[in-house]
Amino acid sequence: MAKQAANTKTKISNGSIAVNILIYAFITLVSLTCVLPYIHVIAKSLSSEAYVIAKQVVLWPKGLTAEAYRRIFSDNSFIVSFGVTVTMTVLFTLLGMIITICAAYPLSRKTLRGRKVLNLLFIFTMYFQGGMIPDYILMNRLGLLERMASLVLPLAFSAYNLVIMKNSLESSIPDSLVESALIDGANHYTILGKIVLPLSKPILATLTLFYAVGRWNTYSDAMFYIKQNTAMRPLQLKLYYLIVAATESIQGSINDVAMSTVMDPEILKAACIVFATVPIILVYPFVQKYFVQGTMIGAVKG
Repeated sequence: MAKQAANTKTKISNGSIAVNILIYAFITLVSLTCVLPYIHVIAKSLSSEAYVIAKQVVLWPKGLTAEAYRRIFSDNSFIVSFGVTVTMTVLFTLLGMIITICAAYPLSRKTLRGRKVLNLLFIFTMYFQGGMIPDYILMNRLGLLERMASLVLPLAFSAYNLVIMKNSLESSIPDSLVESALIDGANHYTILGKIVLPLSKPILATLTLFYAVGRWNTYSDAMFYIKQNTAMRPLQLKLYYLIVAATESIQGSINDVAMSTVMDPEILKAACIVFATVPIILVYPFVQKYFVQGTMIGAVKG
C-alpha cells in the first residue's frame, strides 16, 4: 500500500511539473509577443541608416548610433510637444480622479436617494454618445479649439472607471465604518479624506494609471481640435504627422517634413516611439504593487 501510494504521489508530482512547464512556456510566449516588438523598435532606433534600409535589423542594433535621438532633442518642437503632453496628462489625470472620486463615493453609499437612477445615467453614457461631429461643434461654440482645455475637459471623466471605483468602495469600505464616523460627528468630507481614500490606495493607483496611460497614448482628439496652433500639439500627434509624412507622403507640419527628409523615416519613427513610451514605462514600477492589488479587488468574495 505504501509503495502504491508513493507511486501515485510521484505521478501526481510529475503531472504537476508538466503542467507548470506548459504554463510557464505559454506565459513566456505571450510575454515575448509584447516585448520583442519593442526591442525591435529600440534596435532600429539605434542602428545606422544603411542597415535599416536593407532591413537587416531585427533584435540587435547594427552600426550603433544615436543620431536619431540627437535629431529629436535638437528639434525644439519635439521638446515643446513633450512638455505639452506631460502637462496635458497631469491635468487630465488629476481632474479625472477628482471627478471620479467625488461621483463614486456618494454612489457607493446605500443611503443616497435616487442612487439607481444616477447609476443608470452614468452607465448610459458608456453605450450611447453624441459622436465626433457634435463634440467638435460643442468645442467650437465653447471657444476651446486650439487650447489645452479641449484636450483635458471632454474626456476627463470615464464612466467605466467610475463603476470600478464605486464597486471597490462598496466592497472594501464597510457601512459600519462610515456609520461609526458619522456618529462621532464626522461629516462626509472628513470621512472621504481621512477614512475612505487612505483605505483605497490600490484602486486609486490603478485608476490613476488608467487615466494617465489613456491620455498619454491618445492623439485623435488633438488631431481634430488642434489644427493651427502647432505649439499645442502633443507628442503623439507630432509622431502621427511624422508617420503620415513618411508612409503616405502627406505633408504635416514643416518641421516634421524637414526632419523626415534629413534621415530615413523608419529610424525617426522608431526613435520617436521609444521617446514617447519611456516616460510611462518608468512610472509603472512605482505603482505596480498598488496596480496588482487594485485589479484583484472583487476577485474573491468574503
